Amino acid sequence: MSTEQPPRRIRIWDLPVRLTHWALVLCVLALYATGEYGWLSMDWHFRFGYAALALILFRLIWGVVGSEHARFSDFVRGPRAILHYLESWGRADYRPALGHNPLGALAVLAMLLLMLAQAVSGLFSNDEIQWYGPLSERISISASADWTDWHHLGQKLLLLMIVLHLVAISVYRLVKHEDLVQPMLTGNKQRSDGHDARWRSPWLALALFALCAAAVWAITIWGPPPL
Repeated sequence: MSTEQPPRRIRIWDLPVRLTHWALVLCVLALYATGEYGWLSMDWHFRFGYAALALILFRLIWGVVGSEHARFSDFVRGPRAILHYLESWGRADYRPALGHNPLGALAVLAMLLLMLAQAVSGLFSNDEIQWYGPLSERISISASADWTDWHHLGQKLLLLMIVLHLVAISVYRLVKHEDLVQPMLTGNKQRSDGHDARWRSPWLALALFALCAAAVWAITIWGPPPL
């Protein structure tokens, strides 16, 4: 007789992780639309950039003090664990990870760091005509030009990472029949193993996000040096 338990619903992704994920998706889409295609105005490009920076700062903090599968310590692994995961991917005994798998952890870190670099470089960038990042006038013209170049390069790298991310989601869905999107919507997975994740209070998440938003707001009002 088989001793394997039937699949049951277990909770994986808490509400703060899911809201942050989809809010960042919307911010990135809006940033591309305002920055590249003239949708709305550049004022909105800055606003979406500030929102993205607050979300990224919150996600980095939540990755340390947040819920079980939100923590970097839960899924960030070394080269040996990544190689072991890659070796198991083609075997019949392959088991999907409850949270992020060791390979997906690299994508998570790369995406967060790229978005953070984009948000920070935008603070120091300018178009040499009308629009200036809130901190661009606190550095030299040449330094601001360098930050602007990095901002444009980061845009291309981020777009590449997004494409790779979408390809990976499709591969897991088609090859492994593993839906990575639905759990990020509902917070749950159907599994015969594992347990409900230990979630932290959403009120703690709200307080931390408020602190991150306040920090970003303080940066924006610091702005250019007084005349």
